[in-house]
Amino acid sequence: MIYQQITIINKLGLHARAAAKLVGVAGRHGCSIEIGSDGKMVDAKSIMSVMLLAASQGTVLDLKVSGDGAQEAFDDVFELVNNYFDEGE
Repeated sequence: MIYQQITIINKLGLHARAAAKLVGVAGRHGCSIEIGSDGKMVDAKSIMSVMLLAASQGTVLDLKVSGDGAQEAFDDVFELVNNYFDEGE
């Protein structure tokens, strides 16, 4: 299992478009990907669950990835978040 905290850095936070991109990246991998905070972890492959996190800019989230291909999945999600969800800000 890979565990890391990540900070939402884009201006609009984990809004609908960013959440959809996160779910899309997570869905490409067969391993388990969970994201959340304060002990409330959700399936990163579920758009509704990710949207309910309501993570604004500056929110620190826990990212847990386990199973086959966990490192590649972790790297993809981590890169997406740190690349401002490909939105440039």
